[in-house]
Parts: sequence; C-alpha cells; structure tokens
Amino acid sequence: MNYNTTADFATQADAADQLASFKQQFLIPQHNGKDAIYLCGNSLGLQPKAAEKYLKEQLESWQEKAVEGWFDGDKPWLGYHREVAALVAPVVGAENSEVSVMNSLTVNLHLLLVSFYNPTVKKFKILMEAGAFPSDQYAVESQVKFYDLDPAEAIVELKPRENEHTLRTEDIIDAIETHKDELALVLFGGINYYTGQVFNMRAITEVAHKAGAYAGFDLAHAAGNVPVQLHEWNVDFACWCSYKYMNSGPGGISGIFVHQKHHNSNFKRFAGWWGYREDKRFLMQPGFDAAVGAEGWQVSTSPVMLLALHKASLDVFKQAGGITVLHEKSIKLTGYFEYLIKSINNECGKEIYRIITPANAEERGCQLSIICRYKAKKIFNYLMSKGIIGDWREPDVIRLSPVPLYNSFTDVYLAYVGLKEAVNLIDN
Repeated sequence: MNYNTTADFATQADAADQLASFKQQFLIPQHNGKDAIYLCGNSLGLQPKAAEKYLKEQLESWQEKAVEGWFDGDKPWLGYHREVAALVAPVVGAENSEVSVMNSLTVNLHLLLVSFYNPTVKKFKILMEAGAFPSDQYAVESQVKFYDLDPAEAIVELKPRENEHTLRTEDIIDAIETHKDELALVLFGGINYYTGQVFNMRAITEVAHKAGAYAGFDLAHAAGNVPVQLHEWNVDFACWCSYKYMNSGPGGISGIFVHQKHHNSNFKRFAGWWGYREDKRFLMQPGFDAAVGAEGWQVSTSPVMLLALHKASLDVFKQAGGITVLHEKSIKLTGYFEYLIKSINNECGKEIYRIITPANAEERGCQLSIICRYKAKKIFNYLMSKGIIGDWREPDVIRLSPVPLYNSFTDVYLAYVGLKEAVNLIDN
C-alpha cells in the first residue's frame, strides 16, 4: 500500500477493507460516549457480541438437562472440548488430534514440561529467551529446582546483542550449537511479549532436533495473531492462552499442542480422569490409560462455560477466512502505523518514537512496541485520556496493537493523531 498521512487515506482504506464489517461483531469500550480506540488486543481481546448468546445456550442446557447435559442433546458436553479444539487446530497449524483445549497457560506449560523436560546427568539445560514473560521464567525455574538442579547452570538465557532490542536467528542457532551436548530443551515464545518479535520457530525447531533436544513454544502472543504451522514445522509441543488475540475473555481457557509423532510415546505425565481414554473412562479402573493424542494430557473435566466463550470468537475467525486472511490485513495495519509514527519523527527532526518491533512484516504480528524517548509515561497517560487504549511496559515502552478483526485504518490514524499531539507535552 502507498501510505500517506491524510485522514482520507484511512477512510478509503477502510472502505476497501473486506474485513471491515467484523468490527460490528465485537463490543467496543466507550470513552466520553464514543467508541474508544482499542489497541490492546495483545493483552486482552474484545468481547464478541456472540459470547453472551453462546454462554446463555450452555446455561440453558445446564438448567434444562442438569447432569444429562453431558450426554443428551445435539451437542453433549462430553465432546464439546473436541468441537472447540477442531476450530483451534487450523489457527495453530495442527491436526485436530494434536490439540486439546484445557486449563490455563502456565498450568499447561507445567504439564507439558513434565513430559518434555527430563534432565539427565549429561543433557539437562533449557535454552530460552532472556526477558521471556515472567510466568515462563518462574515455571522453568521451578521445574529445574524440582530436579535439584541449579537454575544458574541449567537455564541458558539468550539476550539480544548490545544496543539491539531483538534476537537474531543466527544467534539463537549458534547458542543451540554451543550448548548442544548438554541441551535437553529449547523453549521460546512464539512472539516476545515485550518487543513483539516473531521468532523463526521452524528454524529453531530444526536445529534443536539436530542437537538432540525437544523444541517447545509458548504461543501466548502468537496464537490467533500470526500464521503458525506447528505440525509442518515438526514442533514437539506448544501451549497458549486464548484471551488475547482469540478473545475468549479474561483468564479464558488455554490450549496445548503435542505433535502426532509423540502420541504413542511412553511419556511421563501428570494424569487425571479426563485424560483417560474415553471409551473406558466410566469403568473407573485403576491404572492410567491415556487417551490418544493431545487429549491424553488433559487432567480435569472440561469447563464448558469457558469453552463456550472461546467458541464464540473462534467461529468469527472461521467466518473471516482464517488466520492467513487476518494476517494479511494485520501487515497492512502495522505497516500503515509504522509509516505514520516515522512521519512524526521526520516532522520533528528527531526521534521521538522508536519502534523496537522488527520492521520485517514476517517478524512481527499486530503489535508495535514503541520506546518514547521523552516523558514516556506522560505521553501514555495522554493517549489514555483521549480514549486511545494501549498498554505500558516499564521503563518507557508503549505497546499498541491494531487487531484485524476489530481495528480499522481510521483507528490507526486516530492513534497517530494522539501520538502527534502528545509531542507537545515534551517541552511542558
């Protein structure tokens, strides 16, 4: 697209946008009686209007059928998680059997690490990004300590080069090669939450396997944001939350991926009744016999109400044409936003805003992370006062994420206007 800084460009781009109507399927927060400019889908996605209907249907089923709701009706609860998993699978590039929808993200990460992190005297290290989301750091540290290992020795954290904000793929590959003799697991985010960098998951997985290590990913900021092909890339395992780009509500249900090649493996795992093979589950026999596929990692009974909220958004994904179609619009939105932000710097004759998210469209999703060089928190507060909702990360970063399902080019333009106006705060 040939961008420019006029409001007319945004209006015309919205008129040509085939996904523009999907914004009407979401509830937009209000600010002074008008729709806010919501650019915080990287933290919590908006509520689909259908969520209330989907939830009400399950409440009615509970009311009318009570316990028989598990077995009775057109869509009994006993298989409801499988219906939702089938909608998630194409979002993360998986076979249906490789996906299970369950629990919350860090719980799932722990359950998967039980299977995929089994250190030996020789191979005991975990390689991960420095500055990973704290929950991942805490989970990995606790897993290492569980085996009475020293985190300082067992966890290798990879930082960007000096004066750089993102990791180079070649440096990740070099680190895997350096530690290959002791490496048990490579665990990365699909997208770094702070910078918005998309990691080369295919390359990381390939090199990890050559080193004799498993490759796993936390897709909290990637699932529903960028196209992912977990099966094709031969990823061993992954997990994600669904309340960001997949709009399932605060604390919404999580999901896991376990590659098909591992489905018949004799993995260590923490077992629960819901992960037992369904055809014999109600025999209540001793001795765990895992369900085939990712379902075998399930522990607790499916939370039907959370599944209903998740399905409300996933159905919108399907109507929109899937993650590839959405990503095409995302590239245009972030490209436009990047252009507008740089135009502010050009007009000011100095760098007011520095985008630390990679400029390469294949290395980023919806999010742009922006360092504010002057009076950063004051600028953020100004945006919020204008109904431009993003989020703040210490010490000086504002994350703004135009989500293709419910953000428009006009939203991006108005955010630009807010950032441009905020320049006046620098000298005040």
